[in-house]
Amino acid sequence: MSDDAHASDEALHAALVRGELRAFDLLYQRYERPLFGFIRRQLPAQQDAEDVLHETFLSLLRERKTAPAVQQFRAFIFQTARNLCLNRTRNARRAAQAIGRAETEAAPLASHPEELLAASQDREVLARAVAALPPEQANLYRLRVGGLSYEELAERLAIPVGTVKSRMHHLVQHLREEIDR
Repeated sequence: MSDDAHASDEALHAALVRGELRAFDLLYQRYERPLFGFIRRQLPAQQDAEDVLHETFLSLLRERKTAPAVQQFRAFIFQTARNLCLNRTRNARRAAQAIGRAETEAAPLASHPEELLAASQDREVLARAVAALPPEQANLYRLRVGGLSYEELAERLAIPVGTVKSRMHHLVQHLREEIDR
């Protein structure tokens, strides 16, 4: 592209699909602010909005080789961001429900002070075990505890579901070893 700065969004996306990474930079410059504003209205937490903004652009970059021709790039990028916002909201809701269930199930069991102390100690042991995880496993643990399914983890990490299962197996083994120490 000779005059990239004046090219249409669709032409820049086509150039990105062809492997011209300068086109990505220009699309990022054009859409960072309006897209962040849109995402921020969907997700009130600043950090969540920033994460989704980056996920949106990473998705654009990661899928550039398999992306179909886009008729309206603006609609395409905003729809991608919207879907990621919905995923984040759904995952947060699932995590909150899981925590609520766990608290409800644990409450009748921990009625004596000794049981409360034991439960607190178990949480501390788990927290230390998680802190000892290698960074890749710690990230996987956070995402899984955040409510992502194996399929969502595979998509998020750009790896096959089988690899996610294998890594989860190793993660659980690592946690067990740390807890047993």
